[in-house]
Amino acid sequence: MTTSTSTPGEPDRRPGERGDLLDPLCPTRQLLDRIGTKWTSMVVKVLAETDPDEVRFAELRRRIPGISQKMLSVTLQSLARDGLIERRVEPTVPPAVHYRLTELGLSLEEPLSALRIWAETHMPEIDRSNRLAET
Repeated sequence: MTTSTSTPGEPDRRPGERGDLLDPLCPTRQLLDRIGTKWTSMVVKVLAETDPDEVRFAELRRRIPGISQKMLSVTLQSLARDGLIERRVEPTVPPAVHYRLTELGLSLEEPLSALRIWAETHMPEIDRSNRLAET
């Protein structure tokens, strides 16, 4: 199966060719929309820190302050659908659900980590700009 990176009004491109990131229908843009959320970044960070071990849903929720049960569930479903995490369910009552990063998910940790480091490094400048904009 090949995936299309085409843009509206253009013929399908070969796999690996770049689409038009500015087009809302571009598959790359849609993927960036999914992986660019704060919750995705936090889930990937927690799971990367525990690699190769698995983490249960309740433990993820405890380790990510402020995330709701629904938002964590939606984020995990999206990451699983994209092949970034694996989900394992133990047939207990209630079911014990475990998550871990796939190789693809582990490869996402490095760029997300670089973005977090950039944000931490430049936060004083951003704060300064925000304070100046308020005056």
